[in-house]
Amino acid sequence: MITLRPAAERGHANHGWLDSWHSFSFAGYHDPEHMHWGPLRVINEDRVAAGQGFGTHGHRDMEIISYVLQGALGHKDSMGNIESIQPGEVQRMSAGTGVTHSEFNYDREGTTHFLQIWILPERAGITPGYEQKRYDEAEKRGRLRLVVSRDGAEGSVSIHQDARMYAGLFDGDEQARLALAPGRLAYVHLVRGRATVNGQALSAGDALMYRDEPEVRIEAGQDAEVLVFDLPELRH
Repeated sequence: MITLRPAAERGHANHGWLDSWHSFSFAGYHDPEHMHWGPLRVINEDRVAAGQGFGTHGHRDMEIISYVLQGALGHKDSMGNIESIQPGEVQRMSAGTGVTHSEFNYDREGTTHFLQIWILPERAGITPGYEQKRYDEAEKRGRLRLVVSRDGAEGSVSIHQDARMYAGLFDGDEQARLALAPGRLAYVHLVRGRATVNGQALSAGDALMYRDEPEVRIEAGQDAEVLVFDLPELRH
């Protein structure tokens, strides 16, 4: 089963300094049909105005991934990390027993456009941690490049969950397939551009949710950037 999640049906909040689209329930947006997909809990598409940002705030027991599309995201946390996250980089912060951090757009003119992704950890109370890596465009061109995994495979950043996140860039005849093991879920989020995914035409912000499907198939990209999540089914 493949279910379309249209971009326009996401939650939306515009605070002036922050324009945010929520794929899953978040803050003032509550949708019981879109609470999570497996352990994938949050995909927020955020645009932060010049000279603005998120003040110091806390998190616990969450794997938080930042994926910058435009501009830069300044990061400072209680673990002592002071970083700037650029397009092409993936940052992972494991909140575990508790961290505080701030995120800021220090540019005086340009907007910072990024995805904030939360994945539920497989257990609570882990030691907080931080990791940041860069993946050049050539690594993602016409293929799905593994950028997040439980074991840091293939140079990916590591998380405390049996989940994988791939990033790919597709134009023209470029295509890719990702086999899904029985019992696994998948979630495809079209970051920008257009592409056909498992026969479904997608535009920026659209997503597909997979259950009991053998593969993800991406083709016919037009300046497309795609994130694909290979996820376990949560057992309660």
